[in-house]
Amino acid sequence: MSGAKRIMVQGTMSGAGKSLLCTALCRIFRQDGFRVAPFKSQNMALNSYVTRDGLELGRAQAAQAEAAGVEPDARMNPILLKPSSDVGSQVIVNGLARGNMTAAEYFACKKTLLPEIKAAYESLAAGNDVVVIEGAGSPAEINLRENDIVNMGLAELVNAPVLLAGDIDRGGVFAQLYGTVMLLSEAERARIKGLVVNKFRGDAELLRPGLRQLEDLTGIPVLGVVPYLRVEIDDEDSLAPRLGAADARKPLDIAAVRLPHISNFTDFAPLETHPLLGVRYVDRAAKLGAPDLVILPGTKSTMDDLVWLRESGLEAAVRKLAASGTPLLGVCGGYQMLGERIDDASGIEGSVPSLRGMGLLPCVTAFEPEKTLTRVRATVTGGPLDGAGLEGYEIHMGTTEARGAPFCRLETGAPEGCQRGNVLGTYLHGLFDSGEAVEKLADWLCERRGIPKSAAAAEPWRAYKERQYDLLAQGVREALDMDAVYRAMEEFA
Repeated sequence: MSGAKRIMVQGTMSGAGKSLLCTALCRIFRQDGFRVAPFKSQNMALNSYVTRDGLELGRAQAAQAEAAGVEPDARMNPILLKPSSDVGSQVIVNGLARGNMTAAEYFACKKTLLPEIKAAYESLAAGNDVVVIEGAGSPAEINLRENDIVNMGLAELVNAPVLLAGDIDRGGVFAQLYGTVMLLSEAERARIKGLVVNKFRGDAELLRPGLRQLEDLTGIPVLGVVPYLRVEIDDEDSLAPRLGAADARKPLDIAAVRLPHISNFTDFAPLETHPLLGVRYVDRAAKLGAPDLVILPGTKSTMDDLVWLRESGLEAAVRKLAASGTPLLGVCGGYQMLGERIDDASGIEGSVPSLRGMGLLPCVTAFEPEKTLTRVRATVTGGPLDGAGLEGYEIHMGTTEARGAPFCRLETGAPEGCQRGNVLGTYLHGLFDSGEAVEKLADWLCERRGIPKSAAAAEPWRAYKERQYDLLAQGVREALDMDAVYRAMEEFA
């Protein structure tokens, strides 16, 4: 295998911390002077990102690219699966949707995608010094070993050494690591050049006897015990949004509805860094309370989630708050829900041809087969956020015809979104990343509550993220035997 040196991080399970470890390695290699690219052959996530050339990839790989100091590229995640039901997903290949498949349909055809995976990897490797490869789930899923394209199958395809990470925060890390290693073939075990205990809280010295025994049992060295690092890095999927109360130390309470198919909830991460704004995620009407702002986030299944909102009682609770003057913001699918009607004559989301919306904005959405993927700049026009500069991206199926005042105007002059009084709707993901909308939102909510505006503004989001990447890299570098990692990459060069 020619091109860049490579290192692959696999995990004992989903959520073992592979994404964060890969993000840290991308930053470390960049700090060490290398050109770095992340790579994940197949990702299943509802958090996605649009590249400058209008292609889609997993949000985790976009964050890893940022950590590496390079522009996100669809080649970094050639296959993205966006779950649309318990048994099916939208399949995105090289940044473009190829339709919906059941799990069985995808499993039957995924081997045919190997040439595209290999081409994407080799193209990245040709232009970089190091490729940091992330696995998915666990390599010990023996029922999925045949035709594997994301764990040991991929490691063999690109001849990559492997670090195997276990999550001690969930307990049973020795069994996780030992059991995973023992379920692999001899050739697969030979690729593992180090074990990593991840998310440790406490005194690492207390682990030493167990680590030595684990090394004796597996014949593989433990290269590090990585502490539980409290850094804010974009999450891969919807497991992360917490439920419950917002930060009680902050005077303003923002309640984001945790929809069953919530997507791109990272849109609201910049709000959490503001000294006045506390953000919480709610999935029951009883937990909604009396917030200063309600957010309806994006979703992969707008109509299904609107039905859930209705049946759970949250729609009635949100409508009641909006009628009393509580500000309400809908983003992407949340914006579509706020309208008068959603039409789906082509069956994009299912068999229901039309569904009544919440009726809070004068607009109608019609789903269409073609997916909108675009990066945009815009300026909010009128309303409480008037004048805020925005830089975001659109990912949605369908178009919305709005009769009311636009939320913003794109740099082309075209209107986007809709607003009426205290209800705002937009398709723009990342609308808070520039920081201007965050400050205007905080000022507006302070004015409504009659509380003093804080003199301290939030740290600019991009600067904040750069600092988080550096903190993550520092924590992992201090805990991981990087000399051994470099030796492993040389061995497989």
